[in-house]
Amino acid sequence: MSQFFQIHPDNPQPRLIHQAVEMVRQGAVIVYPTDSAYALGCHIGDKKALDRIRRIRQLGDRHNFTLVCRDLAEISTYAKVDNSAYRLLNAHTPGAYTYILPATREVPRRLMHPKRRTIGIRVPDNRIVHALLAELNEPLMSTTLILPGEEMPLTDAEEIREILEHQVDLVIDGGHCGIDPTTVVDLTGGKPEIIRRGKGDPAPFEGY
Repeated sequence: MSQFFQIHPDNPQPRLIHQAVEMVRQGAVIVYPTDSAYALGCHIGDKKALDRIRRIRQLGDRHNFTLVCRDLAEISTYAKVDNSAYRLLNAHTPGAYTYILPATREVPRRLMHPKRRTIGIRVPDNRIVHALLAELNEPLMSTTLILPGEEMPLTDAEEIREILEHQVDLVIDGGHCGIDPTTVVDLTGGKPEIIRRGKGDPAPFEGY
């Protein structure tokens, strides 16, 4: 049976944030709100938790997972960011974007794209996420909560708990956070390439 925390979206309760992070450190799979949709998350180094997320979403080995980071400084630990990519990231983070970047050696190999050695990086504009990451002091391994056979993410925390109460350890209710996944931008080439159009406005990355 999963635990259920109601965390205030504007003023996250420190006690609940601390408890949630302790669960992540001990191997929990959590559901948490972002600025685009609810997501599944776990500790970056926890293979068992990662495998549980793969089973929940029925994902293959080639699925690109995302590292949810606090800021640009943390991004540079896990991704190689050249000057042009840095300018774009600096202008558009935090926000509802996932950026595909070359991974550094700090990224566990199982999280990378197996052939391209890339990683998805994201800095959500959400106070609950910021509080979790500040307490955790490292990124969350994450993927959007879209169940097998569905095209849209789940949006209601109570419904998420009913469906996944025996598959996840914690559901964080942060209120409604939308149904649109992030806009995905590939920054590994000479110019930005929109891979998926979502909540984030793709206009700043077009026309290069």
